[in-house]
Amino acid sequence: MTSATPAPLAADAPRSARGTGLDRAFEAICFGAATFLLVALGGLIVSLAVGGWPAFAHFGLGFLTSAEWDPVQEIYGAAGAVAGTLITASLALLFALPLALGVAIFLVELCPAPLRRPIGTAVELLAGIPSIVYGMWGLFVFAPWFAKHIQVPLMMSAKPGTIWEAITTGVPNGSGILSASLILAIMILPFMAATLRELFLTIPPQVRESAYGLGSTTFEVIRKVSLPYVRTGAIGAVMLGLGRALGETMAVTFIIGNAHGFPNSLFASGSTIASTIANEFAEATGVLHTSSLIALGLVLFIITFTVLALARVLIGRQANL
Repeated sequence: MTSATPAPLAADAPRSARGTGLDRAFEAICFGAATFLLVALGGLIVSLAVGGWPAFAHFGLGFLTSAEWDPVQEIYGAAGAVAGTLITASLALLFALPLALGVAIFLVELCPAPLRRPIGTAVELLAGIPSIVYGMWGLFVFAPWFAKHIQVPLMMSAKPGTIWEAITTGVPNGSGILSASLILAIMILPFMAATLRELFLTIPPQVRESAYGLGSTTFEVIRKVSLPYVRTGAIGAVMLGLGRALGETMAVTFIIGNAHGFPNSLFASGSTIASTIANEFAEATGVLHTSSLIALGLVLFIITFTVLALARVLIGRQANL
C-alpha cells in the first residue's frame, strides 16, 4: 500500500500569502521604528556637538576644568556645574538606596496583606508627582524647616578650625547642596522602591519557601536568597535612579541656591548642569553664552550615557557569574 500526502486545501494558500505579507510589513515597521530611534539619537548628539563647538573651540580643555562662570566678561567654565551634578546625584543615591530597599523588602516580605496594596499604590503615586511640585515643597516647606532644625544647630555645634566646621559652613537659609540632595533622594526613592518591589515579586514562592523550610530566618532569606536572585535587575534599577537624579532640573533649581563655582561645604550653594541651563538659556543672547549652555547639555548627555553604559557592563558581569 502506498500512502499519499494529502494536498493542501486551496483556501489555505491565500491565507498563508496574506499572512506572509503582513509579517513582512510588521518586520519593516519594527525595523523602521528602531532605525528612527537610532537616527534621532545620532541627530541629538550631532546637534549638541555642533551647537557646543564654539565654546569648546574658544575655551578648549579649560571649559571642563574651570569653575568660573561670568556672562558679563564672556567667561564660562563647566567644572562647578559638573561637580554639583555629580555630588547631588551621588548623595541622593546614598540616601535613597537603603530606604528604597527597606520599603521594597517590607512590602514583599513583612507587610500585612491588607496594607500591602494601599502602601504599594501610595509608593507608585509618589513616583508620578511632577518634579516642580517637589521643588516648590522643598523651597517653601522643607528649606525653612531644614534651616531651623538641622542646619543652624549643626553650624552652631561645630568647633572652629575643625573639619566639621569646614563642611557645615554656609548661609543658614535651608538651600544648598545637601538640601538639593535630600530633595532628589525623596524624588528617586519611590521610583527605586517600586522597581525593587517588582523585582522581589518575580522570585518564585517555592524558592523562599524552601529556604524557610530549611530553618532560615527572614533576614537570612532576604540576604542569601532574595537579594542574590534579583541582584542583576537591582543594579539596573539603581543606575536608572542615578540617571534620573543626574538629569533632574526644576526641583534642584528651586533648592540648590544656583551659585556657580565649586561647592566648598554641604550647606554651600551650588548649581548643576540642568539647573544652569534652565536658569540661563532663555536669557542667553550672545553666541558664546548659548554655545556654552549647549556644551553643558552635551556634557550631561555624556555623563548619563556613561552611567547607563556602566550599568550594562555591571549587569553583564553579574549575568555571567
